[in-house]
Amino acid sequence: MRGTYAVAAAALLFVMAACSSSKPAPAPAAQTEPPFRLTGTIKEIMDSLVDPSADVLWDSVSTTINRQGTIEKQPRTDEEWKMVRRSAVALVEATNLLVMDGRKMAPDGDKSENPDIELQPAQMQKLKDADQVSWVKYAHGLHDAAMVALKAIDTKNLQGLMDAGETIDNACENCHKHYWYPDEKPVS
Repeated sequence: MRGTYAVAAAALLFVMAACSSSKPAPAPAAQTEPPFRLTGTIKEIMDSLVDPSADVLWDSVSTTINRQGTIEKQPRTDEEWKMVRRSAVALVEATNLLVMDGRKMAPDGDKSENPDIELQPAQMQKLKDADQVSWVKYAHGLHDAAMVALKAIDTKNLQGLMDAGETIDNACENCHKHYWYPDEKPVS
């Protein structure tokens, strides 16, 4: 009888060892919040980030000739270059915000300010939703153009920064002519 208990105890220990070496069952997946919280609309991102950042870049280098003479405007100090660079980074990163899934074109009830020449926000939303690939392509075009400006800023290349301004303008206009006022043809 003693041998039977020994065999039973050994079998029990074997089963317990086998069970303890197996991996525990995975816990059920906890429902987590999405990583992004879409708050602003595309219009609001344009008004708050894209337009002001592009304006800083466009206005950073210029030549004005008037009765008082020639005025060369350009970043000269490290602080001025840093300010222009911040706007370039904001513009580059704003393009990522524009392509986030679920981003609405404009706040609910928003209406076009110039209905004779531009589409209503709901019409723009339909165009974007119907062809997300083109939307992303236009946003990436602006990203690439702003990266040219950023590289020019990092090397303090004034001519490169001026040239990038035209490229940024073309990227903006190509998108606008597709989604905002589509009766005009894109620039090359």
